[in-house]
Amino acid sequence: MATLTNPAQDVWYSRRVRALGVDYGERRIGLALSDATGLLASPWKTVKNGGSVSRAAQQLVDEVARLHAENDGLSVIVIDLPRRLNGEPTTLTGQVRQLAAIVGTSIDLPIVLQDERLTSSEADELLARRERDWRRRKREVDAVAASLILQDYLDGQRTIAPPSDDDLA
Repeated sequence: MATLTNPAQDVWYSRRVRALGVDYGERRIGLALSDATGLLASPWKTVKNGGSVSRAAQQLVDEVARLHAENDGLSVIVIDLPRRLNGEPTTLTGQVRQLAAIVGTSIDLPIVLQDERLTSSEADELLARRERDWRRRKREVDAVAASLILQDYLDGQRTIAPPSDDDLA
């Protein structure tokens, strides 16, 4: 059995850092964050979209800069990719691709476009279980949708690997 020589310096979670999930909408942008282990996504907040993709991209770049500077950092940005149920693009698909391209030129982090079909509906259903008033749910639905998109991405990234020598105490 391994002994801990200096618990204050031991890493207690994976070397991964947080991921940011983004649910882009014409009026609101939902944001979600993963924990530092990259296992769990949680709704974070909703910001107003000024109606311009370039303004939305700048807002996102500002948020990313703040998150990246924090201790837990930021390792990836996962942005929703709107598609119809049959896989065809929607009216927002082009705007999301443009948003990702603008953000990608401003920051040095990977950006992943993640299929988001039905996440807003699923988010609304989840919120309806605890809040009957749709006006109150409306404030949270975008951040919850972002967390569903991010969780879907995180679940797809999980791999079981044996611990490295650095992971062992």
